[in-house]
Amino acid sequence: MAEMHGTGAPRQKLGTREIQANAQNRYEVTPADLPLHCPMDGMSLWNSHPRVYLPLEESREARCPYCGAVYVLKVDE
Repeated sequence: MAEMHGTGAPRQKLGTREIQANAQNRYEVTPADLPLHCPMDGMSLWNSHPRVYLPLEESREARCPYCGAVYVLKVDE
């Protein structure tokens, strides 16, 4: 699950995961979040950009070309 930290931005709940859209610029994601796209599932879409898929399986890090958010893949090794 993605780890998100509050900044007062609007929140939307998806199952047990609560994600703030465009609230930060670095997100840690797990293999369960793949294939990764920005905005992620559970993010409020009314104030966001079109969905774009981000390849990070090999480099373990990707930047969204729209909002500049950086996604880092965390895997248990």
